[in-house]
Amino acid sequence: MNTPVAFYPIGTPGQPWGPAQVAEWRSRQVRHRSYFEEVASVIERLGERYEKIQYGELDYGADGRFPLFALKSRNWDESLPTMLVTGGVHGYETSGVHGALLFLDQYAGAYAGRINLLVAPCVSPWAYERIHRWNPEAIDPNRSFRDDSPAGESAALWALAAPLRARTRMHIDLHETTDSDESEFRPALAARDGKPYEPGEIPDGFYLVGDSEDPQPQFQQAIIAEVEKVTHIAPADARGEIIGSPVVARGVIDYPVRKLGLCAGITDARYRTTTEVYPDSPRATPEQCNQAQAAAVRAAIDFALAQG
Repeated sequence: MNTPVAFYPIGTPGQPWGPAQVAEWRSRQVRHRSYFEEVASVIERLGERYEKIQYGELDYGADGRFPLFALKSRNWDESLPTMLVTGGVHGYETSGVHGALLFLDQYAGAYAGRINLLVAPCVSPWAYERIHRWNPEAIDPNRSFRDDSPAGESAALWALAAPLRARTRMHIDLHETTDSDESEFRPALAARDGKPYEPGEIPDGFYLVGDSEDPQPQFQQAIIAEVEKVTHIAPADARGEIIGSPVVARGVIDYPVRKLGLCAGITDARYRTTTEVYPDSPRATPEQCNQAQAAAVRAAIDFALAQG
């Protein structure tokens, strides 16, 4: 379901935002939930089973300071394959965060002694609290993963992954596509960049975004098959597309992840993908969405392990 948007209430149509418009946008952002109560407290508890590391801190003035946490295997063994899981790059994509935590709590123990696991469950805590896509500077972290990143969230994760870049076998980045992508975030993006807003179509169901430079179709389909046991897979639209990109296999589209500065491109992992859960579907519950993310992680690890 999409909500038509005639205009965005900040800025002048056709003119990119300057500092005044960014400040106005930030002043409108409201804290709806607590990163510390809902996420950091769970990470603290999971720290009894995993090694908790703080890989950075974001200082957003009056909005607070946000420590960035990751959890890793306690018995790290350089002879084992490394698997990277990231969530909450877009803070409003709730199941990306809680699906990663669910995987750690209920499923990751089965891989002990078989893999090195590194999980960053909530890359963008300010945006998590405000249920938003951007950081306070109106920057999308998931277009900012590169050297000298303008987004503190992206720069911190980039630095965390750097020592593992060549040794990571699999990286799965957990996301959602929501109705608010059309009702809020794409109109805001058009206004910020001084471009016309062109309405799109939100797919009903789960899909994956592979890397067009190295798509690994068997890997992507192994994840689709496992997730389908939990929730439904998004069909192609009448043009054979999902969110404007051609469907290359059932439930799969491809992006040039490094060119776009996407999180999925931060390592040299042979197997990499981005999940997209649809939490606004009448056919899915929040628990299903979390379980779908956990199922995707399990399938991704299982496939990567099976390749030797």
